Amino acid sequence: MNENLDLITGNPRKAINKLAFPTIFSMLLMFLNNLIDSFWVSGLNADALAALGFISPLYLVIIGLGNGVGAGANSLISRYVGAQRFEDANNAVMHSIILTLVVSVIVLIVGIFFFDDLIVLLGASSVSTYCLSYGQIIFLLNIVFLLPNVTASIFRAEGDVARATNPLMFTAILNMIIDPIFIYSLDLGIFGAGLATVIASFVGYVWMLYWIFVKKDTFFKFEFSFYRRKLKIYKKIMVVSLPAATEEIIFALVAIILNFLIMSTAGVSEVASFTIAWRFISIAFLPCMAIGIATITVSGVAYGARSWENFNETIKYATLLSLAVTVIICAIFFVFAYPICEIFNFQAGDLSLVDRSAQILQIMVFYNVLIPFGATAAYTYQGVGSGFKSLGLTVLRELVLSMLFAYLMGIILNMGVFGVYLGAIIGMNLGSVIGFVCIWVFNIKFKKVILQK
Repeated sequence: MNENLDLITGNPRKAINKLAFPTIFSMLLMFLNNLIDSFWVSGLNADALAALGFISPLYLVIIGLGNGVGAGANSLISRYVGAQRFEDANNAVMHSIILTLVVSVIVLIVGIFFFDDLIVLLGASSVSTYCLSYGQIIFLLNIVFLLPNVTASIFRAEGDVARATNPLMFTAILNMIIDPIFIYSLDLGIFGAGLATVIASFVGYVWMLYWIFVKKDTFFKFEFSFYRRKLKIYKKIMVVSLPAATEEIIFALVAIILNFLIMSTAGVSEVASFTIAWRFISIAFLPCMAIGIATITVSGVAYGARSWENFNETIKYATLLSLAVTVIICAIFFVFAYPICEIFNFQAGDLSLVDRSAQILQIMVFYNVLIPFGATAAYTYQGVGSGFKSLGLTVLRELVLSMLFAYLMGIILNMGVFGVYLGAIIGMNLGSVIGFVCIWVFNIKFKKVILQK
């Protein structure tokens, strides 16, 4: 045991605070990578910005795969820590890294042979040149996005939030610095934006490798001497990682479907405006995601230790904390929508793009209001190893309800693009409430099991 492990096995509130708030900051900076890309690419032309909107969901799929494997590793390692099974935890670390390499090869194959087809499926044929320039390098060098996310999750499972977040923050800052250099100074255009993102992520991961292989002072050891191949461990990781990765893919699929519905009801220019607004909607979701990631660790440790008091406290505190932060962020975005979106008026001078983006942002902030309830449920299920229950709630919330209502109100009821936005909001909030009811029922059942023993 060390100080970090003492924290995550003790007071849930303190553990969530320590894990979540630095993670929120690092994730804000990471999402700024997308914002910065949009900021600088908007200076090229509207087609380039629209292409970024089409490719971003695919980029999020890659990030989601890394987050998925990381969630599986975090969940299993945390449960081993709660049960004091540290040898198994080290073994799970190596299984996670190997699984990440396998996923990277699969993504690489998809990028080589099917990227052109994906662009057509996305409905981005009219801006395919820009899509290829930005997206190909992301797919071919996907390993530089997968490994940092998984490694950060392993650090987080031991409670070492500094090493889990600092390299990711450095990556975001570096990307902000070199983006305009590659896009404009080196005249690489939208390809330069993708190249800068890859280089920044690689440099950030080198910092993690320094701690692991040079300084050698991490609690868990990334060494094959600890590896004892067990299919059961792969299965336990994948039971969480596959649903978790699928959830991230669903988030990307939601953006793809919204892009399609928006294009069908309002055209390409609306997609460009929505792309800007959606960036900020994603930022408003970050507190739920960061607190949820902390919840995986803390709920996993509590569940592994069979401590209902800590488990119950984790659910309640994580929900209230993420709700408070989310409401504050949404209020700020609603009030300051126009000046926030005005930063995208860089060089292009398109005031209509700014105005429409601000209008969409003021509508879509309500998309996030009740997400903390659904997010807490999903991440807690991941923490206890019930990944497919988490996936089921996400499918219900994001696809079945949110997209169904968006389609019904926007297309069937002929309410146009406003109906698309309103339907998505109604479905998301309804699904979030249903998800929280499910995890609360699970919490009550867990209490009964503990009391019976």
